[in-house]
Amino acid sequence: MSSQKLLVTPTAIHDVFVIEPKVFGDERGWFTESYNAEDFAKATGLDVQFVQDNHSFSRQWTLRGLHYQLEKTQGKLVRVVAGSVFDVAVDIRKDSPTYGKWAGVELSAQNQKQMWIPPKLAHGFLVLSETAEFLYKTTDYYHPQSEACLAWNDSDVGIEWPLPAGIAPNMNAKDSAGLLWDVAPKF
Repeated sequence: MSSQKLLVTPTAIHDVFVIEPKVFGDERGWFTESYNAEDFAKATGLDVQFVQDNHSFSRQWTLRGLHYQLEKTQGKLVRVVAGSVFDVAVDIRKDSPTYGKWAGVELSAQNQKQMWIPPKLAHGFLVLSETAEFLYKTTDYYHPQSEACLAWNDSDVGIEWPLPAGIAPNMNAKDSAGLLWDVAPKF
């Protein structure tokens, strides 16, 4: 799918898209519209309303996720404004044709790609560069009481994280204690 301002590419997961905004550049630098509701709806066929913007800073090999909320589920439009990450979505919707599958893409300040992750999917990312700043819009407010975390390294999901041999991801206690696929709540 595409519009004049956005290139939208489907991923291996139903309803998850990589979005590439048009970038206008010259000798002075560049300009892009990082989000435009009308263009987004036209290019994706989705009419979403974002209610919260989040911004995180992380160091290399930090892995955040795989997060989701059981109530007040959040659709997310994610992008990187400094550095690069490997961004991952996992389909945990039992009625989806891609249930149990994952999709990953490198998002960076340089490639300016974004990823749309619909509600009811697990999401996480691994920082590839020395540091990274990650921004995302959400369709609902954060609801910590219903937060869940899927194990980043579950063999049933089989995510191919681009970690160099001998490097362990830097994670907080909550993410390290993510639930295995067999016991993680799903939709």
